[in-house]
Amino acid sequence: MRRRSLLLLGAGIACRKAVDMNSIAERYVKLVLALGTHDADYVDAYYGPPVWKTEAAARHLSLDQIRTEGAAIISAFETETSDPEDLRYQYLLVQTKSVIARAGMMAGQQLSFDKESRALYDAVAPAVGPVQFEQTLAGLEQLIPGTGPLAERYEAWRKQFYIPAERMPVVFKAAIDEARARTKRHMDLPANENFVVEYVTKQVWSAYNWYKGNAQSLIQVNTDFPTEAKFVLHLACHEGYPGHHVYNALLEDRLVRKRGWIEYTVYPLYSPQSLIAEGSADYGVGLTFPGEERAEFLASRIFPLAGLDASKARAYLQVGQLVEDLDHVVNYAARRYVDKEISREECQQLLVKYALSSPERAEQRVRFIEKNRSYVINYNVGEDLIRAYMKRRGETWRELEILLSSPRLPSGLRV
Repeated sequence: MRRRSLLLLGAGIACRKAVDMNSIAERYVKLVLALGTHDADYVDAYYGPPVWKTEAAARHLSLDQIRTEGAAIISAFETETSDPEDLRYQYLLVQTKSVIARAGMMAGQQLSFDKESRALYDAVAPAVGPVQFEQTLAGLEQLIPGTGPLAERYEAWRKQFYIPAERMPVVFKAAIDEARARTKRHMDLPANENFVVEYVTKQVWSAYNWYKGNAQSLIQVNTDFPTEAKFVLHLACHEGYPGHHVYNALLEDRLVRKRGWIEYTVYPLYSPQSLIAEGSADYGVGLTFPGEERAEFLASRIFPLAGLDASKARAYLQVGQLVEDLDHVVNYAARRYVDKEISREECQQLLVKYALSSPERAEQRVRFIEKNRSYVINYNVGEDLIRAYMKRRGETWRELEILLSSPRLPSGLRV
């Protein structure tokens, strides 16, 4: 009899804790929706109860009220929960702090680039600068033919690998179909998962995944600039498989539907979740098309469909791998621009000089920085953190699936 009583008591404690966490999760979702009434870009995806979004719009809490409610949620963690090591607990706590920080910024609080990225994304970019960039550029000097500034030579050289606009739909379809097939060989995805592709213009990004819920995505590809052959694989993996589409579909299936964790029905763009999302999406490219397999698929499928010379695919990738080592240039330029150490024109010049961007592409990236500020670290710092985490676990598809379908924070990846 006593054993039965103890079992019932234990069940009651577990139930009480679950109810408390679910209550906090609901308050968190409503907090994110409240901040979304001040910034249309903040809520990247929402597929929870429609009435909550309607109520948020009707109430239209002030930024001060949002910060006050956020502080009350954090206080509730201390008084109503008992396991700070729990991944769900940590996720909700840090995500709520990020909402408060974003509301403070929108209210006029000024933060340095690094303090902002720590507050919003739970991470800080390493201090990589011109010395490291020059080493990479020296290697590229030997591979890019011609005379004159390297950035101009590189831009002229890469044009031979641009996908003609009229061929882009069929090329992208081949890339994303292959990425999907490879991912589904290793991951158990929802049976109804699917996506729609649209081609758009006049955006500060190259592509975007708009997750709609019920395992459905809208993938938009920006055609303001021509797409390189290797980048079409990047887009297919990053926006689709095993990137954003898979990440959101797994969270919905494993955490919302199977566990009832309502907090994952909302995705606040400027939050630690974005570093996990962007970093894992970039990391997934190499897992899906590793080494020689990437060169083979480019030469056998992408180049012929795009009307490009397949005999140049491997040399093209050799250069591309070196150029990828310049990914941290955008952090360096953005940090200095956000911290008001350089002007807009100087930021653009840094991107041309060190990232080998054309002036037009550099201007687009500056507009992205102006709109999203320290968000830029989520790609390269995120990928670095994900790669280090995965290497410690053997870099298997199974480990990536576990990562994508569980509560994760950037700071937690270092453990």
